[in-house]
Amino acid sequence: MNSLAVNKKVCLMGDFGVGKTSLVRRFVYDRFEDKYLSTIGVKVSRKMLMVPQKEHITELNLLLWDLAGSEEFSAVRANYMRGCAGAVVVVDITRYETVTTLRRYLHGLYTVAPNAKAILAANKFDLTVSEETEGLIATLGEQWGVPHYFTSAKTGENVEALFRHMAMLVLTGREKGPNDVETFHR
Repeated sequence: MNSLAVNKKVCLMGDFGVGKTSLVRRFVYDRFEDKYLSTIGVKVSRKMLMVPQKEHITELNLLLWDLAGSEEFSAVRANYMRGCAGAVVVVDITRYETVTTLRRYLHGLYTVAPNAKAILAANKFDLTVSEETEGLIATLGEQWGVPHYFTSAKTGENVEALFRHMAMLVLTGREKGPNDVETFHR
């Protein structure tokens, strides 16, 4: 079977403290740290995945751009999103106000990178979540036509699945519509 090497840029965005860095750290290094250090600007990590496809194996080099979530950074965020093949928009399910910013992040993404694939990550699922918040995430995912995962960087729940799904989206370019949305949780 032939192999093909591909680089794909994937941005992680969301408000400060939602767990973007923790999700990347869990996926790339299989680690979790309780201490919180806010990302300043952008931090780029990479993870190599071997992705079997019909006629070949793709050696996918995922370049994960962890974008700062602070308001001060919003003016330059679009510059870092340029050229991305995909984005993981992360919310903290224990902070309802972070869920309400999903529209803003998705709109910003599609303005800069209209062909980018997106996945919503409802993080900190190891903590208590209200049915209202869980329902809102599902509704927003359906409205925007993007899959959503309930993740926990702390326990690792759905983290690997989230990024593997993103890998398939950026490789295949498969479009998902509002009637083809997926939800992943316990």
